[in-house]
Amino acid sequence: MNQDPSAREAAPRSETRATCREAVRRHEHALVELARSLHAEPETAFAEHRSAAKVSALLAEHGFTVRAPLAGLDTAFSAERGHGDLVIGICAEYDALPEIGHACGHNVIAAAAVGAALALAEVADELGITVRVLGTPAEELGGGKVLMLERGAFDGLAMAMMVHPGPEEVCAPRSLAINDLEVRYAGRAAHAAAAPELGVNAADALTVTQVAIGLLRQHLESGQMVHGIVTAGGAAPNVVPAHTAAMYNLRAAESLSLERLENRIRACFEAGATATGCSHEVVQVSPVYAELSCDDELSEAYRAAITELGRRPVPRAEQAARVIGSTDMGNVTQVLPAIHPMIALDCGDAVTHQAEFAAACASPSADRAVLDAAVAMAWTAVAAATEPGLRSRLAASAEDRPVRTGKHNAAGPGAAPSSARRRHTSGGVA
Repeated sequence: MNQDPSAREAAPRSETRATCREAVRRHEHALVELARSLHAEPETAFAEHRSAAKVSALLAEHGFTVRAPLAGLDTAFSAERGHGDLVIGICAEYDALPEIGHACGHNVIAAAAVGAALALAEVADELGITVRVLGTPAEELGGGKVLMLERGAFDGLAMAMMVHPGPEEVCAPRSLAINDLEVRYAGRAAHAAAAPELGVNAADALTVTQVAIGLLRQHLESGQMVHGIVTAGGAAPNVVPAHTAAMYNLRAAESLSLERLENRIRACFEAGATATGCSHEVVQVSPVYAELSCDDELSEAYRAAITELGRRPVPRAEQAARVIGSTDMGNVTQVLPAIHPMIALDCGDAVTHQAEFAAACASPSADRAVLDAAVAMAWTAVAAATEPGLRSRLAASAEDRPVRTGKHNAAGPGAAPSSARRRHTSGGVA
């Protein structure tokens, strides 16, 4: 009796997957040690020098060719192994938050990325793939992936993936598009009691702006939101403040809605200047992050993998309700097939960006997440390489994509691309 062709394909794929899983087990100690070490020494955006070195060093130790710095960013790198025509990209984040450290679990992300890469390196030749790890700094603020995307670091990739820790298991979560704006007001200092009439109060300008934004919230579109902090409010109560500043996050369900929100928020900024006679300046401090648009087939391959590992992701029908904030991985998913699933930690009632979640990211649960995420990503790549229709689609996508190599390479570390960095000023009484 003739053997079913699918059965002939299943056997070698099963063996390849077993090799990947065994490789992760063999490197378990090094991967967990990496995650714990990153957690113990958190570094913020564009300053992740120790973190990038730790991640790239482990890859170099296992035969990966490392290029660093990359794309004009001191703490970005690429690490590559294999010579296949299908290039699999794995993103490693490792920046932390100010004051609360790895409360978003980027230490887990980086270690899992290394684990998946080490597993795939052992089967790269038989799968006909090249494995490329991209060390992507400044996700929390600064848009490392956006800069790297514009400067060619993602050129040639057939797909990209990363796994983010969170309170629950979500294979294809939603994210919001985000724009980070800083508004700065300039007035004139004066003695607040002896000559207040000679002052132009920059703090008043900021107050008018805050009131205007507060009133606007009633009329925001569904999915839009705005939140911010005062970063400079004056130095002494008996001096009319000459300079103030605030930072705002603008978010929306998708990029066009975000543009509409930005127009309305800029009008609020201008209102503060007009009402008080101050001048004002608006600076975009990070590239705009687009919303996630995860690849359906790759998400399903990941779902199958993580389910086989004993985890229970939320049902497909409920994924749309799982909004995870914002990420620069959204820009990557808009350009090439990519996924950004969430893997669950035992974190009690904590959520990301809380100190309790930071503690959970250096726990036995986080250690398990590193290993499971590494295996699941490796198995997702195996599916991409061995399912003929999926492989052909991914390869065609890579061939049809414009090459960006060389663009913006003169920009310095942390610099936003010229297409995204905008500044607006208005006149007034100086």
